[in-house]
Amino acid sequence: MGITETQVPERSSLYNPDLAPTTTAHRTWGTYNYISLWFAMCMEVSTYMLASGLIAGGMNWKQAIFTILLGNLIVLVPLLLNAHAGAKYGIPFPVFVRASFGVRGANVPAILRAVVACGWFGIQSWIGGQAIHAMLIVVWPAVAATPSSVWACFLGFWALNMAVIWRGVESIRVFQGFSAPFMLVMSLALLTFALVKAGGPGLMLSEPSRFHSTREFLRFFFPSLTAMVGYWATLALNIPDFTRYSKSQHSQVVGQALGLPVAMTLYSFIGVAVTSTSAVIFGKPIWSPIDLMARFHQPFIAFLAMVGLLVATLNVNVAANAVSPSNDISNLYPRLISFRTGGLITGFAGLAMMPWKLMASFHNYIFEWLVGYSALLGPVAAVMIADYFVVCGTRLDLQSLYRRGGAYEYRNGINPRAMIALAAGVLCALTGRFVPAAHWLFDYAWFTGFFVSGAVYVALMRASRLKAFAP
Repeated sequence: MGITETQVPERSSLYNPDLAPTTTAHRTWGTYNYISLWFAMCMEVSTYMLASGLIAGGMNWKQAIFTILLGNLIVLVPLLLNAHAGAKYGIPFPVFVRASFGVRGANVPAILRAVVACGWFGIQSWIGGQAIHAMLIVVWPAVAATPSSVWACFLGFWALNMAVIWRGVESIRVFQGFSAPFMLVMSLALLTFALVKAGGPGLMLSEPSRFHSTREFLRFFFPSLTAMVGYWATLALNIPDFTRYSKSQHSQVVGQALGLPVAMTLYSFIGVAVTSTSAVIFGKPIWSPIDLMARFHQPFIAFLAMVGLLVATLNVNVAANAVSPSNDISNLYPRLISFRTGGLITGFAGLAMMPWKLMASFHNYIFEWLVGYSALLGPVAAVMIADYFVVCGTRLDLQSLYRRGGAYEYRNGINPRAMIALAAGVLCALTGRFVPAAHWLFDYAWFTGFFVSGAVYVALMRASRLKAFAP
């Protein structure tokens, strides 16, 4: 089936140009674009703080790198599986999810994904604002005496993100082309500077784990691994938003398989190394790179580092945290809500989620935020993958994705079996959050929700088909 020849009902309430299948003219992303996409999205402050949080929590550098690499190899699997439909049919996440949840039911997982992305958008805007404030302190120290300046920087950076979103998704591809190599150079420069201050890598590599037993380590390791998976559980759902622009399946598979694990491991090592070095220099691990830069008292170096943080934060915030919720919110009422309007709603929702509280400590960031929302997104990924590969065999009726009364109408536009499977996975994972005896269910929140929802969905769909063909 050629996407360029496929006609979709443009007058349908489920259609707008932003949600339409991409044509050959739109398919401009090659292997390098996907590698640079992941390098650009991984090389930013929240990735650094993810790695540094593990060091601050007690891991040594080998344990932290192993945890991060394993988590990203795991999440790469559902990410590539969901990416397939985007590259094959040219459809974004909120349209793809209609196949499993129904043309109306798709709004439920889309909004779950959008809410998480709005939280991330706010977090990245807060980090960017802090970086701007730190730069101002370097060039204008008196600004530190003005508490309101932090909020002014935060809102200024937020407005800059809004401006980039308004220009559209193609600006992301152009921006990534130079931001990825720039951030690599800046990150290596930061690592070199920290190692020089510490007198070489020997002390950093010799920093021991602060866990006194294997049991104590595993108690920290398993929820940390879940957090690593949860970190990109968002993109594992909406990756079709990007692979719909791929020149071929080969381009997106190779680009992502090379980009995600390599970029995350490399940049995480920088975060781990610099944080371990900070423990040598200052006597305790400093997990925030912004706080760390302020301690070096090197204005020129600090200023360049903050510029790098801003470039990375702006890039990942728009690519990872604005594209998907903009499409998801647009999907609520495609005829009236465009991608740009959805992006504006995303920005204001991010403010409302109070990101300064989510980033108050590494515990809030890793074990509350990352693990917590993975309980919502793991079940969604399971239903999507089970439906597309197990139930449908990668075959979709493209026209029915954009109209009522078609193959994905189910019951009044909602697939009740998908909703039951989603609820089962979420409830099972969140049970561990509130029942101490079952806390391990929450420690494995993404895995718990994924396997429970996937198994329930396949069982219900097969049962319904057997019932339909029964004499």
